[in-house]
Amino acid sequence: VHNFRIFTLYIFKFPVDAKELSNVRVNLSCVVRSVDLLTSPLIKRVTDAELLQYTLQALQLTDLTTLAGDDTESNVARLCFRAAYPFADLAALARMKGKVHTAAVCVYPSRVANAHRALSALGMLNRIQIASVATGFPSGSYPLETRLQEIRFAVEQGATEIDIVIDRSLVLTGRWQELYDEIVAMRKACGDKVHLKAILGIGECGTMVNVYKASMVAMMAGSDFIKTSTGKEAVNATLPVGLVMIRAIQKFYRLTGKKIGLKPAGGVRTVRDAIAWMVLIRETLGEEWLKPELFRFGASGLLDDIEKQFYAVSKRL
Repeated sequence: VHNFRIFTLYIFKFPVDAKELSNVRVNLSCVVRSVDLLTSPLIKRVTDAELLQYTLQALQLTDLTTLAGDDTESNVARLCFRAAYPFADLAALARMKGKVHTAAVCVYPSRVANAHRALSALGMLNRIQIASVATGFPSGSYPLETRLQEIRFAVEQGATEIDIVIDRSLVLTGRWQELYDEIVAMRKACGDKVHLKAILGIGECGTMVNVYKASMVAMMAGSDFIKTSTGKEAVNATLPVGLVMIRAIQKFYRLTGKKIGLKPAGGVRTVRDAIAWMVLIRETLGEEWLKPELFRFGASGLLDDIEKQFYAVSKRL
């Protein structure tokens, strides 16, 4: 059980380091091969006991998400109940109620108050975080002041985490200083008690080199997490792009000593998908990154397969 609010957040901002953004090369075929070498042998050897452990771990790393145009207060209330009591329909698992839950729920700013009320009624406000997308999600193509106001509104409504989306046009045109300045302003709008996750929208960044550079700039500007996608792009979270972002996290950690989290979102639909990501994290960043403070899944459908696999594997053991 993780109580995130016992942690004090310290905001680190570093100037854009042109040296770290120059002469970046990414060999995509090598990246793909590295992912296969790092993950395939271990995934193939997963036992039922390990599968059960991975399933529960994936649950506790999930930001259970609803970002639909037809979201209502009742939809959000149901989402919060599933996040708090994912196995509530099994009487035999009553001992797990309130102890095994998702890391967060993720909603639009206008639904943050709904989530706050629902989690408060469930007695889970101190256990499950309320994440809100913001800054003109999913495009990020709005005036900066309206994007900042969206952050402030979500925080006022009770959001404890803000998933900003960067303006990909700044990435595509190499305006790194402008991107840095925008994220610094967004970090300031969050305040010092709210986590900031920067959504890169990797499917719209153009190249893997741009993904690496955007990752570095987001971290330099004070992001606590870097996140792959909005889930609305044609290309979302893939293991190769994850490895590129991991290499940026490793480099930033070597430079600053600050650990930055990673959140794959979009395309993580099954426990097997989740296992591949967890193995990749363990083999690169290490076991210490496999906790909600440093790794999350952004998903709406993953919980369905988590429940299915949990029940199936429990019967076999």
